[in-house]
Amino acid sequence: MMRKLVFATNNDHKLRELRQILPSEFELLSLNDIGCFEEIPETGPTLEVNASQKSFYIWNKYGINCFADDTGLEIEALFNEPGVFSARYAGEDKSADANMTKVLEKLGNQTNRKARFRCVISLVIEGVENQFEGIVDGKILTEKQGQDGFGYDPIFIPDGYLHSFAQMSSNEKNQISHRGRAVELLVDYLRNLK
Repeated sequence: MMRKLVFATNNDHKLRELRQILPSEFELLSLNDIGCFEEIPETGPTLEVNASQKSFYIWNKYGINCFADDTGLEIEALFNEPGVFSARYAGEDKSADANMTKVLEKLGNQTNRKARFRCVISLVIEGVENQFEGIVDGKILTEKQGQDGFGYDPIFIPDGYLHSFAQMSSNEKNQISHRGRAVELLVDYLRNLK
């Protein structure tokens, strides 16, 4: 079974989160570990296409088995915005604070605050791709709550919980998060490889 996995991301928050989620039997390598320092293209119209674009970029250029993810926050009242544009919703500088402010301003006093985080992982092994999806439903708060996490975590509260992702410990969040659920499917798949 493969023990080493390359995670095709330049996002240190995601890398740290994945290292916490993955079982100890897997060693997670970063792009830096394989000598990849360029910005990987993310120009697709969907999470699925973006994740695939990133993993195939590494496979095609380096010939290394890897996986990549793309994640989006989908808000019902905003017709599933910001979606695939979640990281740069308020501009190309990818400011989490600016993104959250834009979401809160656009929602205003809207009573329908239903939202979901969706994570799509693209795994490429020997040039063959499999995708895994994790979803967590919840709602958007009216103001930021909590200091931990990253991205939209301070304004998202998962269904059945009293605290935002940013108020949870990383262990608690990882057990129920969209990324945690997608990684669980990824790990199950890898463990069953012959």
